Amino acid sequence: MFRFSNLTYKQQRRIIIILFLIIPLTLLFTFSFLPMINMFYYSFLKWNGFSKRQTFVGFDNYIKIFTNPEYFSVFKVSLYYFAASFVQLGLALYFATVLNFNIKAKGFFKGVLFFPSLMNGVAIGFVFLYFFRPEGTLDSLLSFLGTGHWIRLWLQDIKLINVSLAATSIWTYMGFNFIVFLGSIQSISGDIYEAADIDGANRWQQFKYIIWPSIRRIIELNLILAVKGSISVFDIPYIMTGGSNGSKTFVIQTVDTAFKYGKFGLASAMAVVLLLIIVIATIIQKKFFKEKEA
Repeated sequence: MFRFSNLTYKQQRRIIIILFLIIPLTLLFTFSFLPMINMFYYSFLKWNGFSKRQTFVGFDNYIKIFTNPEYFSVFKVSLYYFAASFVQLGLALYFATVLNFNIKAKGFFKGVLFFPSLMNGVAIGFVFLYFFRPEGTLDSLLSFLGTGHWIRLWLQDIKLINVSLAATSIWTYMGFNFIVFLGSIQSISGDIYEAADIDGANRWQQFKYIIWPSIRRIIELNLILAVKGSISVFDIPYIMTGGSNGSKTFVIQTVDTAFKYGKFGLASAMAVVLLLIIVIATIIQKKFFKEKEA
């Protein structure tokens, strides 16, 4: 008769590890890897997503994506969010560094900066929809400050709409980067700062020679996440404009292709292309940082 106690310690340890891993691995496979495998399969089909009729078309969906400029031209919109991600990280790092030192009401400022991260993306979209609307909060503020001549159609002017949306993105996601930077900066031993103060190092020198080298890994991680986010941005432009007036991103176009035009096969191919772009961008970034270390 099998008894668990008859097993050796090494065998017991191995069985316990396997039992603990079964449930999380099953959930991971069911909700992450299985949908991804299906996505690859659907990308080779002509299918409306509901019908039982599925026609295998090989690489036709991929050929259509790479030969039709309509699908790739929307990546120009991602450049606004790509540029905004650097501004976002720069501001988050600046505020995290400043609030790491002893200043008045720093607890209040930490709460203010992190607060947007607690808000739902839909709520933020509606808040800024009223903020940028004609005669909305921003226009009223500019009129109050006597700069009414700067008032524009923030969400209707093709030259400004993506700038407005990218600014909203900065406000929304900067809090997360800020709290990650602040946590990593506060993990640096206070003795190092005291030694730097004794040596006469000012705040800039402390940032350059203590903070930056200590949190470089965290900065790299945030940069990778920010670039990935700028390529796959969806919620803010979709909620605020629905992708109109030249604000359509690749993800919005993918969703429209699937649910508005009923082309699930083509939309799956677009999702696969986006996945590959993100993977390639991440590999390039990691290689770049590795070379910098060498």
